[in-house]
Formats: sequence, structure tokens, C-alpha cells
Amino acid sequence: MKIAEVNKKWAELQRTLAREFDMEQPDIKVVLFLIGVQELGKGPQTFSKREKEELMHIATCRLFSAMGFYELKGLDAEGWPHWELVKPIPNYTLLEQELIMKSLIVDYFEDTYTF
Repeated sequence: MKIAEVNKKWAELQRTLAREFDMEQPDIKVVLFLIGVQELGKGPQTFSKREKEELMHIATCRLFSAMGFYELKGLDAEGWPHWELVKPIPNYTLLEQELIMKSLIVDYFEDTYTF
């Protein structure tokens, strides 16, 4: 996707999530949290600060698995997914990181949901 297309779809996704969850437009961290909750598969619940960080990590691994950087190893005893880094992630600039994350998030939602 071109930069303009990624940004357009990202803004559309933000508006959709804000409307669906009755909240302000979410930033990348909030969307990563939502993806992490979805990937955990246990539905909405109260999470500790550490669990929220782990959920964002799960989301990041899930998203970067689409680029071949991570593979799902399996679930632990509590049902939390664990990922393994299978190839090093290049040192992207902050702007590149943000664009890649937005693109992967948009792809995730396009593959999973209609928005």
C-alpha cells in the first residue's frame, strides 16, 4: 500500500473503532491492546498494567508474523499465546515503524472484520 492509502485506511479504522467502542479516536497503542485482547480470545475483562503490556506484545508479534518475523509457539497453561522471533526485525526509522504498524493493523482488520 502507498503511504496515502495506509493513512486513509488508518483514519477510517480509527473512526470505526471510536464509533464501535464509544471512545475517542484510538492511537496505535489502544489498537494494539484491542488486537491483543482479540488474539487472547477470552473476551473483555479487567487486565493489570503488566497484562496490558503483554497484550500489546501479543498484538505486535501477531502483526509481525504476517511479515515472517514471528511464529506462534503455542499457548501457556493460562491460555496466553507465546511467540518466537524467527528472524531479526530490521532497524526501521520511527516513521517507518509507524507506517508499517498502521499498514499491518489495517491488514489485520481487513482480513478479520469489515470496516
